[in-house]
Amino acid sequence: MAELAMHSSLFNQVCFHAQQAAEKTLKSLIIAAGVLPPKTHKLGDLLGLLPVAIPDDLRRKLLLLDRYYIPTRYPDALPGSLATGMPDKSDAEEALSSSRELDAWTIGLR
Repeated sequence: MAELAMHSSLFNQVCFHAQQAAEKTLKSLIIAAGVLPPKTHKLGDLLGLLPVAIPDDLRRKLLLLDRYYIPTRYPDALPGSLATGMPDKSDAEEALSSSRELDAWTIGLR
């Protein structure tokens, strides 16, 4: 979905779906280790439960995705939660890149 949103220049949706993809990927790794993941959308919470060490640079990128969950899902919920307003193209490219990097790293675990 993030890829499709990028092709349509729906940058807030790219960021939201990139965060969601990362969330689901992290939860799948936790489940594969035999642990029931918590009911949370916070990547920071999930990263602490991973059964394998994730590279520090990837961890930092994923933590940045958390800033998109609430304002892109609920744009009027917390006015000003993103300092520069809604995500722009560069934010979307960064979010998509981080999600793709997590996918590639996860595939490398197999």
